[in-house]
Amino acid sequence: MLEELFEIQVRLAAYIPKKFKRFLFHEINWDAKCIGIVGARGVGKTTLVLQYYAENFSSPEECLYLSADHVLVVGYGLYRIAKEFFSLGGKVIIFDEIHKYPSWSQELKNIYDSFPDKKIIFTGSSSLHILKEKADLSRRAVIYELPGLSFREFLSLSESKDFGSLSLEEILLDHVRIASEISSQVVIKKHFREYLRYGYYPFFVEGISDYESKLLNAVEKIFYEDIPAIWKIKPGNIPVLKKFLWLIASSSPFQVNIEKLSRELKISKEYVYIYLEALERSGLIKTIYPLQRGYRLIRKPSKVYLHNPNLYYLFSSPSLSPEIGSLRECFFINQVGFRYPLHAAPKGDFIVNNYIFEIGGKSKTRRQVKNERNAFLVLDDIEIGVGSKIPLYLFGFLY
Repeated sequence: MLEELFEIQVRLAAYIPKKFKRFLFHEINWDAKCIGIVGARGVGKTTLVLQYYAENFSSPEECLYLSADHVLVVGYGLYRIAKEFFSLGGKVIIFDEIHKYPSWSQELKNIYDSFPDKKIIFTGSSSLHILKEKADLSRRAVIYELPGLSFREFLSLSESKDFGSLSLEEILLDHVRIASEISSQVVIKKHFREYLRYGYYPFFVEGISDYESKLLNAVEKIFYEDIPAIWKIKPGNIPVLKKFLWLIASSSPFQVNIEKLSRELKISKEYVYIYLEALERSGLIKTIYPLQRGYRLIRKPSKVYLHNPNLYYLFSSPSLSPEIGSLRECFFINQVGFRYPLHAAPKGDFIVNNYIFEIGGKSKTRRQVKNERNAFLVLDDIEIGVGSKIPLYLFGFLY
């Protein structure tokens, strides 16, 4: 049994990229005894853990990788495989897509407790499923989230241009110099448009012409595999979720009205909240809340966007491009929101670390934030800014 798993691992490892590594690879504490890596489908979790294996071990006999939904794994069981592997001198075991295995949480805890001198790494496509179980694993696992590619990583992967990541403060204080250096090395507007269309998921390197079909396939699996398993939503209700997603995709941006949604979707208000959370936790949408406190406000977001710009292109009609305002704001919240708390602002679009940001095209003025001291215009279609006017693409260099 182990021999077959070894053969699979060797074949997979032969095809992983050796040079390019996601930012998270260098942020993970690989010395931890139990590591969990969560994120949406298609963002590169499998490649990440196989790169760890290839860089640190010479043989699967030391570090075993396996996909938790493989027929051999399901047949033998996680604990039984781990016991046999460790008894033969194995040091590290990697469970990929662990959420697909029934009773994974219990078996993972048993493995952790039974083999105190061994290391466990696991990945899961649905962050919510992993995090829902995290209460029981909180003393055991260190959890990391892997998002899709940043614009910076897209340039590194597609153009072999290795720009360093930036902090928000670096962008605000030194954006003119930084933008000048970047735009002198790449045709920035062209690559930014490419990123918005097909740059968030790493599988664009396998062929741009197949990108949309692969993304659609990933979304369909989220609908018909991940969400029903996690939320116990019946397959017959999936069309309601799809309609919900379409309403969000076709709005600019989507303004939340719970009662109206309840009537439109023909579901209770409680299920509107459940569906909102299911779509967000599965990596399909992003909800934005006002910077206020209170249970009612926490429950009701002020705006909802698709999770990343590529999804807007996926759900737009062939003859109609996505609404440019939603696309710009989606990019900003997707890239900035991963590193910093982001909220809807009373004036301007968003507030981050007490800075106000108004998003728009190059002709955007300060009219909406004219009396705000810590306000910045984040503008599309410009390569280099000036003063409080900052190019939108620069916020794709935060990770």
